[in-house]
Amino acid sequence: MTDAFSLARRLRAGETVFSAWCTAASPLVAETVARAGYEAAILDSQHGLWDMASLIAGIGAVHHAGSTPGVRVPLNDYATVSRALDCGAEAIIAPMINTAGDARAFAAAAKYPPLGERSWGPLRAMPLQGRTVSTDYLREANDGTLTLAMIETRTALGNVDAIAATPGIDALFIGPYDLSTALSGGTAQDIDAPAVDEAIDRIGDAARKAGKIPGIYCRDPERALAMAKRGFRFLTVGSDLGLVRDGAAAQVKALKA
Repeated sequence: MTDAFSLARRLRAGETVFSAWCTAASPLVAETVARAGYEAAILDSQHGLWDMASLIAGIGAVHHAGSTPGVRVPLNDYATVSRALDCGAEAIIAPMINTAGDARAFAAAAKYPPLGERSWGPLRAMPLQGRTVSTDYLREANDGTLTLAMIETRTALGNVDAIAATPGIDALFIGPYDLSTALSGGTAQDIDAPAVDEAIDRIGDAARKAGKIPGIYCRDPERALAMAKRGFRFLTVGSDLGLVRDGAAAQVKALKA
């Protein structure tokens, strides 16, 4: 098993971390992907198929695979923020954080006082993380659980410095496809377009200026490595369904060669 809150410690120490991205709502698939060597695995309950029951099982499976579990919550679903943390997630990605007010609401759900208003109930998190004394978890949780605010709209881009400066927000996380859609006025999903590339640098700079962690979703390892060279330190790569599709396609191609 991974040490409790190791992802936060590594990122706060300046390390670069590559994470899996899981959409299929299969704890077994998430565990299998995590066991391949990813330091973290994000369970996507915004566009993926995870419900609360499967999240509980998936978080445990990733943890027992020696990786750090994280969850992308649905839009404006701050109740799931605290529930996922109570179930043992150690990173929460929240979509469409467009204003400092959105960021404050996110932080309030994810952080205990004085940073936020998270209520007490880590009934699954504590045993997963080897904590038996409630005050030990309470003392460590605000630093140990990570809040990643997604920047993926024109409005968010205009407010990026204020979002980054919000107490309780640990990272800015770029959703490049929604960002591309927004910046093109809904006409394209070209994540390599000059305007998108410029926005990516602007978001990364805002995170670093505020002392926060810059993160981004990447479609493949090549892009992840390129973004790491540009200073991004939390990088999610591909998806579980993409791995299944590519692996199946490679086998079929070999069989028909």
